[in-house]
Parts: sequence; structure tokens; C-alpha cells
Amino acid sequence: MKIFFIALCLATGLNMISYPSFSQCSMCSANVESNLRDGSGLQMGKGLNTGILYLLSIPYVLGAIGVFVWLRKNKNINASH
Repeated sequence: MKIFFIALCLATGLNMISYPSFSQCSMCSANVESNLRDGSGLQMGKGLNTGILYLLSIPYVLGAIGVFVWLRKNKNINASH
């Protein structure tokens, strides 16, 4: 179980490492391109990328909370027997 937990933590940690990239969905890139004419496109692009990373992190946080609660509950059940 300890090896599984370490492997899970390592895999999660490696998945959370992000490198700067320039990919966005077509709607986001169209929105940024239309705002480039106004001069605010670069700032809007950074905001969109931050929002995308925020939305990406939510499932990982919820999964970590779920694993924590499950392990905590499992530990309490094993301690009572």
C-alpha cells in the first residue's frame, strides 16, 4: 500500500508540473485575436490561460480530498477492530 501511495503521489506531482504553452481552445484564441486589435489581447490571453489552469486543478484537488477522507475513514475502521 505504501508503494502505491508513493507512486500515486509521484504521478500526481508529475502531472501538475506545467510548462508554458500557447495552445487554447478555438473560442478562446478567436477572442484573444479579436482583442489584439484593441491592445488588450496579451493580457486577456494570460488571464484565459490562468483560468484554464484553475479549471484543470479543480478535479485534482477534489480527488485529493476524496482520497484523504477515504484514507482517514479507513484508518479509523481498522483501528476499531
